[in-house]
Order: sequence, then C-alpha cells, then structure tokens
Amino acid sequence: MAEVGQPESEQDLEAKIEETRQRFKSEFVQDSSDKYDSRDVERLLKDDTLVESYLTWRLNVVNDALQMIHDSFQWRKEFGVNDLTESSIPKWMFETGAVYLHGYDKEGNKLFWFKVKMHVKDPKTVLDKKKYVAFWLERYAKREPGMPLTVVFDMSDSGISNIDMDFVKYVINCFKVYYPKFLSKMILYEMPWIMNAAWKIVKTWLGPEAISKLKFVSKNEVQTYIGPENLPPHMGGTDEFKYSYPPLPDDDFQTPMCENGPIVSEDESEIKDTESECKESLESSFNSEQAIRPKKVNFLEESLKPEDLDKGDTVSRAKGVRKPTTTFKGTLLHVSPAEELSFGSKETERKCLIVLNNVTKNQVAFKVRTTAPEKYRVKPSNTSCEPGASVDIVVSLHGGFQASPQDRFLVMAAEMEQTAGAGTPELAQFWKEVPKAKIMEHRLRCHVLESPKSILCNSNEMPLITPMTNDHQDLHTTLMRVMTSSARMEQKLEMCLWVQKVLVGLVAVLLAFSFSTAYMLWTS
Repeated sequence: MAEVGQPESEQDLEAKIEETRQRFKSEFVQDSSDKYDSRDVERLLKDDTLVESYLTWRLNVVNDALQMIHDSFQWRKEFGVNDLTESSIPKWMFETGAVYLHGYDKEGNKLFWFKVKMHVKDPKTVLDKKKYVAFWLERYAKREPGMPLTVVFDMSDSGISNIDMDFVKYVINCFKVYYPKFLSKMILYEMPWIMNAAWKIVKTWLGPEAISKLKFVSKNEVQTYIGPENLPPHMGGTDEFKYSYPPLPDDDFQTPMCENGPIVSEDESEIKDTESECKESLESSFNSEQAIRPKKVNFLEESLKPEDLDKGDTVSRAKGVRKPTTTFKGTLLHVSPAEELSFGSKETERKCLIVLNNVTKNQVAFKVRTTAPEKYRVKPSNTSCEPGASVDIVVSLHGGFQASPQDRFLVMAAEMEQTAGAGTPELAQFWKEVPKAKIMEHRLRCHVLESPKSILCNSNEMPLITPMTNDHQDLHTTLMRVMTSSARMEQKLEMCLWVQKVLVGLVAVLLAFSFSTAYMLWTS
C-alpha cells in the first residue's frame, strides 16, 4: 500500500476509486438518501475524475475523502447548487460587479475577481451572497471542468468595514472542501495594514498547502503573476474591461480564420457575398494595424464537407502535424487531444491537429471557435461528420503571431437529422435553430512549448527538459547537454576576455609609469 502523500500506481488508484464509491454507497447514501442531491450521487458513481479529485485533495486517504464528499454533497443540497440560475440570485448582486470571472494569469488560469470594497457585512443578505459565489463557481466548473482558478482579492480602497470573517471563511471552504483542486493561487492585492490581524485568523483555517497558495502583492509585485493585458489600469495594467450586467462577462469565443481567409456574417442574405467579403477582410487584415481582439461579431465559417477534400489534400495539410495522444470522450464526438493544443516557436511547432470521431448513428455538425481568432487558421472550421467517421482539423498559427497560455479553443457539436444538408446555407440555418441544450461543447487550452534558449535561461547548471515523446527524448537530452556546454564555454570565454582586458590595462599603467620615471630621471 502506498504511503500517504506518495504517488499512487494506476492499479492502486483504480482500487481506491472503487473502494470510495462502494463505501460511500454503503456508509453514507444508504438510509439517508435525502441528505444529498441524487444528481450528485449519480455523477460520483460514474465519474472517475470526480472521485480522483477528492482522493488527491485528501492525499489518497479514503476516510478523509469520504468525509469531504459528505460535507461537499450536503452543502450542494443545502444551497441547491445544481439548480442555481441567474433568476435565483437577486439582480442587484450581479449589477454591483463585486464578483466575476474575467481574464487569465500568466499560467493560463482563469481569474476570479472579488472587489472587496463593494462588500458590506449584512446578515440579511449573507445567504444570497454565498449562493452568488456558488453560482459563479458552479458555472465555471461546468464550462471548464478540471481547470483551476486564480482568486484575486482586490482590496483597493477597502477598510475594516469591508471585512466579513464569516464570508471569507465560506469562500475559503469553497476551495478547501466543496471544489477540490480548483484553487491555483489566491492573490491578495494591496491589503491595508489594518487587516493584518484579520488575515492571521484566516490562516488558521487553511492547511499548509493552501497557505502556500496565498500571495500578498503590491502594485509593483502583481505583474509577477498576472500580465498587464489582464490587469485593470488602477493595478498598473492595460485591460480596459468594464464590468456591466447584463450580459454576464465570459470568454469571447469567436470564429478563427478559415483556410481561405476570415469568416463572414451568419446572415443568409450575405452568403452570396462570401467570396468578396472574405477577400476584402483578408486584405484589410494585412494592410491595417488593428487591435489584437476584434469587435464582437457573429461569424460563419466557410464550410467544407469531408467528402469534398481529396485524399491528397488531407495528407498534405496534415503532414508534419503532431498527432494527439489523449482523447476526451464526449456524448457526440470523441475529441483528441483531450485538454490542450501545444504550440512552439519552431516552424514544426506552429501547427496542431484536432481529431473528431463521430460516435453517434447520425450526422454531427461541428464548428471551432477561439478567444484569439486573429491568431489562428483552422481547416475545416465548420462542417459535419458522418456516423462513425472521423475528421482531422488542422489549427495553425497565422503570420508572425505567437501562441499564449491565455488562448482557448471551443469545439461545438450538435446532432443533425439524416435529411439535413451540410452545405453553407443549411449549416447556417441549423446553428440558428438548434437548441442550446442539444449542443455539446468541449474546451481546449493552449500550451506554449519552451524553446531550448529559454530553458537554459531557467537553470544555472542543468537544463529543464520539457516533456517530449520517447522517440525524441534521447536527441533532446543530447541537444540540451551540448547547448549547456556551449553556454558554459561562452561564460569562460567572456571571463578570459575580461581578464585579458584587465591585464592589458595593467600593462599600460606600468608602461606609463616606467616612461614617466625614465623621463624624470633623464631631466634631472
């Protein structure tokens, strides 16, 4: 049996997941089914990842994980988390903008903002405020399953009247108990000195691991964790985002560029002008210096049927593209890779492959969107997949753009009737009419591969080797050793040159002294 806190083997982990399930059914669910929401229990019995998250957060100790599941499920039932909607929260809470999701930190984690100065302790509203926080967390958990959050407590202009210790303890419990493995870090910005005593109390509620996630920062230090493009001006950033409600702020997923240029409007009346508009948009995108993020517009991707792509074209565009090794198993499509697309600075690292497999008995329409449409070209970006068939989608970086951890991709899919067409007009109409509840969504984050140069800069002695496939590991290790040796030789050469300059300087001084002494002796 593995020691507490030690990595579990795959077999041990599977055994503990099954043990956790069976014990929860027999010790907690039996004779007390009304304690929990049946939807949560059903998910626990089917979702290995959910059980694993509780086990991991409790260092693979089954008893501790069971207690955590019990506490979490009771809370979810008490607050009706599965049924929380915008209409169940007082509208004025959304309008204040005291809590919202927006932007990413430097590691690509979503930012969860708390504007502390807008919080005033009030026993009459405390329950609604707690539901308000739960609403945001549950919303994010469903949209980005398994993706951690960075919590930012913006304490600008706040004081002792804004501190509510019960509410703070609740927020901490949300990450400590109710949403395991969700917290990446907790950034406390410009905390007033008068609150130091309060935060000493808060630390007693946190375990050692959670305390290590606390980051107290000033205006000069906050950019260590969050880039200026995701910080508001009062924090020294350039993000001009202004919270407003409605609608709720969200990732601005838009359609990327298709193979033949930007995409045009979804309005059917404009479909006839597709070619001319693509040409004009493409020319303007090359000739004008536009902001990185375009305005919010509805787009329609240029659709291509899989049968319209000949075999030669499929092979040529997929040539040299890295094959995905992981798979997300969705209800309509299996999506590979499961979590992230990896891009680098090398030419061979500027393309990624998304493979979609239709696991239904009907035709499935899909389209790909991204938060940075100006950076990426996608082929095909909007088409359909026959029953049992698969489609290869090539995502490539456009022009001189570089990938960023903040970039996200969204694959949307919906089942079509057998009689539905798959041409541009039919797909446009289909996406207008399909109910949201029938659309499968899967999100992919962007992973940026480090270049060998940056890897060397991060280590004084030994290089930090990025994950590679087995075929390239030996070559990559050898390359790193050669580059490390080269870097050391350059340092030694620079030292030799410096010593040489010092010696030349000393010789010049000695010669000058000798000449001056000889001259004085000769004149005397």
